[in-house]
Amino acid sequence: MIYNIKNLIIYLSITIFFISCQKETKELKNIDVDELTIAHIHKAYKEGLYTSEQLVETYLNRIARLDSSINAITFINQNAISIARSLDEEYKKTGILRPLHGIPLIVKDNINTKGLPTTGGSLALKDFLPQEDAFIIKKLVEAGAIIIAKSNMAEWAFSPKHTESSTAGTTRNPYNLDFVPAGSSGGTAAAIAANFGTIGLGTDTGNSIRGPSSHNALVGFRTSLGLISRSAIIPLFLRNDVVGPMCRTIEDATKVLEIMAGYDSSDPITKYGEGKIPDNYSQFLIKEGLQGARIGVLRELSDDNPDPEIKVLFEQAIVDIEKLGAQIIDPIVIPNFSELRQDQWCSVFREDLETYLATYVKSDSIKTLEDIISAGTSSDFAKKRLELFSVNTGRWQNPEIVCEDAFHDVRRIAFREAIEKVMDSLKLDAIIYPSWNNKPARIALFEEEYKGDNNQVIAPHTGQPAFTVPMGFTDGNLPAGIQFLGSMFDEPTLVKLSYAYEQGTNHRVKVKTQLK
Repeated sequence: MIYNIKNLIIYLSITIFFISCQKETKELKNIDVDELTIAHIHKAYKEGLYTSEQLVETYLNRIARLDSSINAITFINQNAISIARSLDEEYKKTGILRPLHGIPLIVKDNINTKGLPTTGGSLALKDFLPQEDAFIIKKLVEAGAIIIAKSNMAEWAFSPKHTESSTAGTTRNPYNLDFVPAGSSGGTAAAIAANFGTIGLGTDTGNSIRGPSSHNALVGFRTSLGLISRSAIIPLFLRNDVVGPMCRTIEDATKVLEIMAGYDSSDPITKYGEGKIPDNYSQFLIKEGLQGARIGVLRELSDDNPDPEIKVLFEQAIVDIEKLGAQIIDPIVIPNFSELRQDQWCSVFREDLETYLATYVKSDSIKTLEDIISAGTSSDFAKKRLELFSVNTGRWQNPEIVCEDAFHDVRRIAFREAIEKVMDSLKLDAIIYPSWNNKPARIALFEEEYKGDNNQVIAPHTGQPAFTVPMGFTDGNLPAGIQFLGSMFDEPTLVKLSYAYEQGTNHRVKVKTQLK
């Protein structure tokens, strides 16, 4: 019922858009938005092929026609067309395009956006309208990006397995509608994969950028903890949380990254990124970037009971990387890896959520986790997690060890130092492994078929950057991704390596629409 009502509301809101703007808007251009990039769009603007207003209208029309099959979008920005029109007028006057001028952006529904609902997929926040944009949203909007819609997510970002919320229901994978898009940023992933927007934002506590990106043939950047602000974003475990781009190309994700990176006084961890951000990241988009690189293969992850088809894709990826000029070190061994990866998780949901509620929501009726539980949920998965976090806090296995950020927590530091010591000793530029060792699960069996999620193991705890890139497809038209793990704040190297791999293999394939 929620699913049907939500899609009807979106369809009607877009229809009202077009009717209200009919007198002022030029005839809708026949714009092919399939696989459009920032560069394509800016070239079209310069050549006068279409305007930002016409592009936004085209995307909104596509959402209205096709999202009923996927259920990726939760809210449409009713100011999107007028914002686009203003940007068109600005360009006419100045002849200058901002870095993301007129680029349609889809934002996960846990990131504060002024005047647009930010619900975390929950009933408790279903009516919450932030008074101002999150720090990173301000930066993207100032760069010219246009928020056209918010996207569905796993409620409270709890699930890496699937994307289901009380506000919008279940999101489907556009490559095969019977399968999950992973979670929790599955709405953004499905929307960008289906060409409902040009660029997207997700958040990642353990998996939630890279898993959905892998499942939807996208690029997903989990950057170093401290590089990008997380303020005014509904947290899961802030000690692990990052926000980052989910795009169809490395180039687009890189252009989004270089706008977002930077210090925010409201997020103290960003002080660790100061002095570690280059003038721009686009300079590292080098097609020959794998030549002379040294890449380590972490068999302890890649050979952990993989699906045979994923194993074939990964072994071919290794061959391709070597053909593109890299030296492969296979295998690498990280001493005590199996022990170091244990006892890394800490439940800090209550503390982080209640701080967010007090700082941004400021509601007398929604102040505590108990208030959230009282508001209810239609998701059985979310209900179980809420109950769990209401009685469990601190480190999961050894509560006497203090839970801290990646720069102070003794368990996290030991894990990172062990990995980076091996990388330094072998002069590795990156470590690779499949983002998932198994195929996406069927929606009807997401609990039973959830396995092979490698995203949870290293980067969320060590704080290191990890990028996922399309690696190919398995039977059933199901995407798979390869992950490049780098040293702290070495995003430039990961941009170079992942771009060279992407350009040398071209594994991304657009959705061959089963959508209606």
